[in-house]
Amino acid sequence: MIIEVDKTNLFQAAVIHSISWKESHRSFCAPDFVEMHTAERQREYIQNKMKDGSKFFLLIDDCPVGIVSVKESLIEDLYILPDKQNMGYGTKLLQFAAAQCADTPTLWILENNTDAKRLYHRMGFRETGRIHAIADGLDEIELSHV
Repeated sequence: MIIEVDKTNLFQAAVIHSISWKESHRSFCAPDFVEMHTAERQREYIQNKMKDGSKFFLLIDDCPVGIVSVKESLIEDLYILPDKQNMGYGTKLLQFAAAQCADTPTLWILENNTDAKRLYHRMGFRETGRIHAIADGLDEIELSHV
């Protein structure tokens, strides 16, 4: 089941965001920067994005396993708990998020996130050629659903 994040489940969404973000960024971010991304900090991050118009959704299967956000046609914050990955949850959340988009779904990923890139390509997303430089030697690339 996929439900919208509100004040009653905000902390659950923040816990998923924190755990998953730390795991996905641990290999290329400084340890102290990774550890800053606590559930409390991610709750504030989610609240701020919601105030700015993003809608967050929580995927529950016995317990919360993943989150995603959508603002207009931009999909962001797709995170699945590490021990629940490769079980179809990312696909399910991505399909749901794409259906929420007002126009052609787009998203940005770190160029080194090969697992996410594989999922997005399988789901019909392709690179647009737009790039954001994040840090020396690390870019974020835009993908759009074709």
